[in-house]
Amino acid sequence: MDTQDVEKQTITIKGIELTLSAPVSGNYDWIGQDEVLSQVLACWLVVAKEDMPLSPRIVGMPGIGKTTLAMVAAMKRNQPLYIFQCTSDTRPEDLLITPVLAESGKISYHASPLVSAMVTGGICVLDEGNRMNEKSWASLAPLLDHRRYVESIVAGIMISAKPEFRACVTMNEDESTFEIPDYILSRLQPTLKLGSPNKQDELAILKYHLPFAEKDMLQLTVDFLQRSHQLDLDFSPRDGIHILQYAIKRLSQNPDHPLAKDTIWREAISKVLGEEALDLDSLAENKQRALGGQQLPMGLSDFFFADGSPLHPDSDN
Repeated sequence: MDTQDVEKQTITIKGIELTLSAPVSGNYDWIGQDEVLSQVLACWLVVAKEDMPLSPRIVGMPGIGKTTLAMVAAMKRNQPLYIFQCTSDTRPEDLLITPVLAESGKISYHASPLVSAMVTGGICVLDEGNRMNEKSWASLAPLLDHRRYVESIVAGIMISAKPEFRACVTMNEDESTFEIPDYILSRLQPTLKLGSPNKQDELAILKYHLPFAEKDMLQLTVDFLQRSHQLDLDFSPRDGIHILQYAIKRLSQNPDHPLAKDTIWREAISKVLGEEALDLDSLAENKQRALGGQQLPMGLSDFFFADGSPLHPDSDN
């Protein structure tokens, strides 16, 4: 079935015809941290007739692969995958059923990715769930416990989830979020923490996304990211991909300049992450000071770049 056919798929519930959202297509790979992937899959198991699946929340800093993790887990279960992007202005009707005025003048009803997953027995990822307000979360309370249904005020119907339906929520660890109420958090269990990848995995991730990147550029970026992880700075594999993409494109404009790689790589750091990211130690020190810390992590005085490196701030290059 192609995408156009999926987009036009409908289902009738208690006399109300719903146009379903299209599932997400494509193949995805998960590199490293196999244990957390196993944990997600365990949450979705049902081991007895009386058992219920869990709806975990996957937490970690932005750009670390939380959504990809959930997508790969869904793919391993061979179920349709739906993703709902949560935002600060998400309304209950956005989460469930939205009325749309058709050309004929009649109102048609469109099911969200969440409701589409419920009625097709798919998996829904509620992406960046802590950006959503309490009113919207309240509409999902009966879905996330033993009742497993939602009520659409707009369409005037109750919708039950198929037994195969599964869900999870991704959450960023940053400050631009809402406080999720306890009665919702108690339903979003367990909490699965996704940490920063190790050096080998991070290199593999960058190679996977940018197989055309040169070895030395990959190594510079991985070393930079690993140093940032050691200093507890919020730079992610996604940041590394963007740094490399920009540097490679800029390098293609001036490939023969002897210092082009080093100069352009530093330029990529400043353009993607800001000038302050060129000095990780100072950035970490400022972050520690802003958090009220009295003592800096050990090794903070050793700058990431070796003394002889042309990327060192004191270099004459």
